[in-house]
Amino acid sequence: MILVDTSVWIDFFSGRNPPHVTTLEQFIQESDDLALCGIIMTEILQGIADDKSHRHVQRYLDPLIMLPMPQSVFIKAADIYRKLRKKGITIRKTNDCIIAATALEHRCQLLHNDKDFTPIANHFPLKIVEI
Repeated sequence: MILVDTSVWIDFFSGRNPPHVTTLEQFIQESDDLALCGIIMTEILQGIADDKSHRHVQRYLDPLIMLPMPQSVFIKAADIYRKLRKKGITIRKTNDCIIAATALEHRCQLLHNDKDFTPIANHFPLKIVEI
């Protein structure tokens, strides 16, 4: 199962074609199990101003696997932030810690285009999709 980060979906829906979007398109064609979590869905949908596009994107995302986010995810996210901060590494967005913790909780790979996930993967067993 592959958790696809907001950074990839934004480029995908914007029609850009960097390598992470090409990888996503391959996963879609191969019918791989693609997943979201509540934070990712919120980040994607909140940035869409046009109502018609908003409905279109929501319909597109509906069939994807929605990963549950129990309390343990939020505790793990705080631990990620705290442990990295003690090492002098600051993750810019709390949401990235939550997304990483969700991927860890569900033992899935993460497809992303966000530099904050690299230090997390360097210090935690977060599996990143190689591009």
